[in-house]
Amino acid sequence: MQKIDLRQIDVIAPNFKKRHSGVTSTVLRLLPIQAQHIAITSAAPDLPEDVPNLNPYRLILMPRSGPSGVRVWHARRNVEMIAGLALKYLFCKRLKLMFTSAAQRRHTGFTRWLIRQMDKVIATSAKSASYLDVDAQVIRHGVNCELFQPVANRAVLRATLDLPTDGLLVGCFGRIRPQKGNDLFIKAMIKACKVNPETRALMMGRAVGEHAAFLQGLKDEVEAAGLSDRILFRDEVDIEDVPSHFQALDLYVAPQRWEGFGLTPLEAMACGAPSISTRVGAFEELIVPGETGTLCDIEDLDKITADIIHCLSDKQRLHKMSVASRQHVVTNFRLEGEAAAIIDVYRQLLAR
Repeated sequence: MQKIDLRQIDVIAPNFKKRHSGVTSTVLRLLPIQAQHIAITSAAPDLPEDVPNLNPYRLILMPRSGPSGVRVWHARRNVEMIAGLALKYLFCKRLKLMFTSAAQRRHTGFTRWLIRQMDKVIATSAKSASYLDVDAQVIRHGVNCELFQPVANRAVLRATLDLPTDGLLVGCFGRIRPQKGNDLFIKAMIKACKVNPETRALMMGRAVGEHAAFLQGLKDEVEAAGLSDRILFRDEVDIEDVPSHFQALDLYVAPQRWEGFGLTPLEAMACGAPSISTRVGAFEELIVPGETGTLCDIEDLDKITADIIHCLSDKQRLHKMSVASRQHVVTNFRLEGEAAAIIDVYRQLLAR
């Protein structure tokens, strides 16, 4: 844990969940960049050393005011909104409360009440904003385009990752559970592998608790199809190893049944892998159909399968989509743009 002088901190972006999640990824990506421009820290049980962080227990004893008078408390979960309200009204800390909403569903009554107590609300997509009862500024997630970028030789990279060096590799990464559509990916890839002998697949991620049986069922399905040497399963890798696995791909598939925002298609496209995605999360705002990937209706296994087969059937077209995918992310979804837009909101709240 770093030595953070709370007397010098203007913004606190808590991350109270110890297990890695999409929200945690957001904090890990943004704070090192934001810390170069504003006095910010997280308050989390455990974060990497390059992320400004302090022990959450220190919050109760922090000075009432910050260097700008008020501080900004940037919550991304209900528990963090509750903590912000407690610090402000029970412990008399001078805070401006801010919340980022990624959910694409009607919030519970309690969550709606919490959101109404915030001084500022951000939504990660226009669709997320449409589910809110308050005005929200849309700031979409971005990608570190230096970290996530194409490599000159995928075959060499795959060899270092112990992945097949030949053929076309299709990926699907993230938590393994039904809402992520992993079963749709496996069914589609079984058909795609039978159509095109060059096709390979990699499903990477962790199945927690009750979803272990779901993952085993997918492995059994692949084995029954005789494709265990071409459709591979990998456990979740350390966060620093994630970019290289995206760089190894020719095509990415995001077959989710539900998603808050969904960053993986952007990370894949930044590495030059077009994305076939369902119409959930922010995917419709991220992908240009026919240029950087395709969009499919939820549960539309036939179209997901057909799009995979179509994209892999013409290497020249796939290369063109690869170049377009990278350029699309660099032009519209750089992480620095997201960080700067959020800092602008912080400064507005600090000036009030």
